[in-house]
Amino acid sequence: MSPDTEARADVPEPPFRILPRITDRNRFFWTAGAEGELRFLRCRDDGTYVHPPAPVCPVCLGKRLEPETVSGRATLLTYSINHQAWMPGPELPYVVAIVGIDEQEGLRLTTNLVNCPHGRIEIGMRLQVTFEEHDGEVWLPLFEPLREG
Repeated sequence: MSPDTEARADVPEPPFRILPRITDRNRFFWTAGAEGELRFLRCRDDGTYVHPPAPVCPVCLGKRLEPETVSGRATLLTYSINHQAWMPGPELPYVVAIVGIDEQEGLRLTTNLVNCPHGRIEIGMRLQVTFEEHDGEVWLPLFEPLREG
């Protein structure tokens, strides 16, 4: 067994998920987790973050959009605890959440809330990004309670 294999032996396999189709337009978003970063497109003309990725800024219609790393901190806006097995996937029950990214009012992401007992979930709770790697190609941004310090 190689050292890399030994190091991964105690890491649980991520749950089955339907993974996104990676394109030149969204690759930066789905692969930034390899560096532990969350990235969104940002308009170089007016500073607006754009998500999902689009070819033009929805505010100024500028085309100078480039990926930019954000803090990875967010606020829980709403959530649902899913108890229904619609297909193979995360262990039930799991939390589907909409989070507001700190850098811009209205910049939201639909994700999963992890590493949080369901009884402790509260609208408005502070969160931080964590990533779930799939085959070294996709890093899904998930959120967990913010660790102070």
